[in-house]
Amino acid sequence: MSIAGELVTETLDYDGGRHVTAYVPPSAPAAVVFAGDGQLVAQWAAVLEAAVDVPPTMIVGAHRPADETLRLHEYSPGFDPERFAAHEEFFVNDVRRWARSRFGLALPAERTALLGFSAGGELALAVGLRHPELYGAVFCASPGAGYRPSGPLPIPLPRAYFVAGTLEPFFHENATRWAVALRDAGGDVVMTERTGSHGDAFWRDEIPLMVAWAFGQ
Repeated sequence: MSIAGELVTETLDYDGGRHVTAYVPPSAPAAVVFAGDGQLVAQWAAVLEAAVDVPPTMIVGAHRPADETLRLHEYSPGFDPERFAAHEEFFVNDVRRWARSRFGLALPAERTALLGFSAGGELALAVGLRHPELYGAVFCASPGAGYRPSGPLPIPLPRAYFVAGTLEPFFHENATRWAVALRDAGGDVVMTERTGSHGDAFWRDEIPLMVAWAFGQ
């Protein structure tokens, strides 16, 4: 899958060495999206480049571990709080510091978002709610239920764009639960429903719409 921009992968000193991949668009980035599951950055970049009326956007993805249980423990705070906290430190501080030093990238929160799918959506929500001063928007597709809204939500809230499929009722319910909770707390929220099941193409196809919603002129 060819793209016009550049893909840069390096290894950072987390958990014995963890890859981070950045997509650098052909034009100077007007926005940046941070994500887990960094193995998929090339796919996401191709979708963005094929879209129209989307500002040039850098994607910075921290790769996930091979073990799916470990991934869930890193991405969702309810299972293993210590493991989640260690990964949060890496994701929020080390990955952002790498992006800033490697690419001279220093964009304000209103031009910075988090992106995640399934368990990655839980990571995006958890990090976004903990650090709204760093990430102005959360793009969340079909989140799992390991991380749920409970108690008062922090203020300010990041803006949030949710998408879920009609054929994945469990994940659709989770996305709707979060959308309602954030909206009830005064958040700026979009909740979109697409025909499809878990992992279908609507996940990728929604990315340009998310970016245009958050960062379009």
